[in-house]
Amino acid sequence: EVQLLESGGGSVQVGGHLRLSCTVSGFIFEDARMDWYRQAPGNECELVASVEADGNNYYRPSVKGRFRIYRDNPSNTVYLQLSRRNAADTAVDYCGAGRDSTGVVPDNPCSYWGQGTRVTVSA
Repeated sequence: EVQLLESGGGSVQVGGHLRLSCTVSGFIFEDARMDWYRQAPGNECELVASVEADGNNYYRPSVKGRFRIYRDNPSNTVYLQLSRRNAADTAVDYCGAGRDSTGVVPDNPCSYWGQGTRVTVSA
C-alpha cells in the first residue's frame, strides 16, 4: 500500500522559514521521483518542486532561490525547505510520487495522495 504522510506545516511570518517533510511507504523510495505540490485558497493545484532519484531537481520559477527540495533515502523522506515566505505561499502543501514507482498518475495530485500540511503566512 502506497502511503505518503506530510508534516511540518504551520503559521509563519512573512520572511520566515519552514521545513516540510513527507515520509513514504509502499514503494522503493530511492528509485522514485518525488514531488511537492501546493494549492492556495481559490487556486488550482500546482507543482512546486521535484527531485529525481539521482538528485536532479526542478523548481517552479516563482519559488526558485527560496525553496529547496532534497531527500534522505535511509528515512524514506523528502523535504521542502521554505525560505523568505510571502503571502502567495499560503497554501496546503502535498507530496506525490512518480508513476514508475507507484503505478498511479492522479488527476489531482493535491487531493489524491494524502491530507497535506497547511502553511499560513501572516504579516
